[in-house]
Amino acid sequence: MASGGVASAGVAAGEGHAAPRDYFELLKPRVMSLVIFTALVGLVRAPGDVHPVIAFTALLCIAVGAGASGALNMWWDADIDAVMARTRGRPVPSGRVTGQEALAFGLTLSAFSVVVLGLLVNALSGALLAFTIFFYVVIYTMWLKRSTSQNIVIGGAAGAFPPLVAWAAASGSVSLEPVLLFAIIFFWTPPHFWALALYRADDYARAGVPMLPVTAGPDETRLQILLYTLFLVPLAASPAFLGYAGLAYGAVSVLAGAWMIVLAVRVFRVREGEAAVKAAKGLFGFSIVYLFALFATLLGEAVISGLLR
Repeated sequence: MASGGVASAGVAAGEGHAAPRDYFELLKPRVMSLVIFTALVGLVRAPGDVHPVIAFTALLCIAVGAGASGALNMWWDADIDAVMARTRGRPVPSGRVTGQEALAFGLTLSAFSVVVLGLLVNALSGALLAFTIFFYVVIYTMWLKRSTSQNIVIGGAAGAFPPLVAWAAASGSVSLEPVLLFAIIFFWTPPHFWALALYRADDYARAGVPMLPVTAGPDETRLQILLYTLFLVPLAASPAFLGYAGLAYGAVSVLAGAWMIVLAVRVFRVREGEAAVKAAKGLFGFSIVYLFALFATLLGEAVISGLLR
């Protein structure tokens, strides 16, 4: 398998014929929606009152930065995306957008998001956003993804930064609470993506991506999913016990976390046939609900607290 970048341009050497929806798809809108949501939680829970224009600017820049990262990821990974059934229809490997167009689009959006956030909000948030984009594109996409089975573990930091960036945008500083939000997303990422990788292992193997099920086998992956979940659940409940969140969050984190553990145990125990695939899909699907429930509860508590002041 050729390395990215040069190979990516070759995959999409056609004329392009891109429609606006193709450029929108380059932004990875589903990933962007999660980024916006977790950033909103960081923004709302930060101390002090944020002017609506500053809040909108911060969320817009974080969203654009996430989209820029997605476009640059698709530019570099077009060669492996073309091999995988899940990704071969993306704009670059399908030829609807050329590699050069995706690269220019991603770089332009990256510069816009970082400069605007740094100048109009504050330098700390701009610097954190720049590092987030760099980490996702260079550290994860260009290096870790193709070189180690720990790609998702380390690379997951990129997806965990948005609430930290938003907190810095709102307050001009960083404290323990946004670091906890970062840690929750960071430790949520491996069991979430490894559950997907369990039933997409053939795709990753064909593309030469060293995901854990490919390099260490499905049984070791199941064990790692269980271990990470057992660490994640008490970590996710810790904001309530440390006084950063209320009873509602405590209840949601404990109940939803208990079900996460049940599903992780099921993935660990059920290892053969369609039942194993169903167990992995069940954990993957619920993990999204789990993270959304945690952050939605944090958001709801902050909004209610603000209304009662």
